[in-house]
Amino acid sequence: MTADGWSRRRFLAGGAVAAALAGCLGDDDGEEELPAEPIDLTEGQACDVCGMVIADHYGPAGQLFYADGKPDDRDGPAWFDSVAELVASHEGRRERGWELREGFVTDYSTVDYDLLERDDGGDGGDGENEGETYISSHASSEAFAEVTAVEYVVGSDVEGAMGEDYLPFSDSEEAAAFAEEHGGDVLSWEELPSPNA
Repeated sequence: MTADGWSRRRFLAGGAVAAALAGCLGDDDGEEELPAEPIDLTEGQACDVCGMVIADHYGPAGQLFYADGKPDDRDGPAWFDSVAELVASHEGRRERGWELREGFVTDYSTVDYDLLERDDGGDGGDGENEGETYISSHASSEAFAEVTAVEYVVGSDVEGAMGEDYLPFSDSEEAAAFAEEHGGDVLSWEELPSPNA
C-alpha cells in the first residue's frame, strides 16, 4: 500500500473519531448538557419564591437546574431559602412541563450546623416566634448535595427560614438520630409531601 493510502485511511479514521467525540460531548446548541454543579448562594441571592436574601436567614438552602436554560431571567439555577419552598416551586414548574436536570440542597451531614433559639421573635419583637429552635444556614457550594442523595427530616420541632422545613442529611443514621431527638419522620426525595397540601 502506498503512503497516500495510509494517509487517506488515517484521515478518515481521524474524522470518524472526531465525529464520535462530537456526538458524545454534544453540540454547541446544548443538546447534551454537562452535569450541573452547585453554586454559592452567599452573594445576596434572593429566594425565587419569597424574595428573602438566602444567606441572611436560617435553614437549608436549595437550587434547581432545569433543562432548556430555565429560569429564563438568568444563567444557572432557580434558588431557594427553604427546601419546603423548593419542593412547592418544583411541583408547579413540573406541572408546566419544566424538566429537572439536577437539584442540590444543604447537606447537614457535611457541615457544622448550630441549633439556635430565637429570643426576639424575629418578627418585630412581638414574641410570636420566641422560643422556636432554628437550624443554621449553609449556602456555600461545598455545603450542597444532590437532592436524591439525601434523606429529609420532615415535621421536626426545628425550623428553617419559613418555619417548618425539610432538613436534609446524606448520612441515614444522622437523619434518624436528628428525628429521634427533635421529632419528625425521615423521608426520601420521592416521598416528600407537598407543602401546599
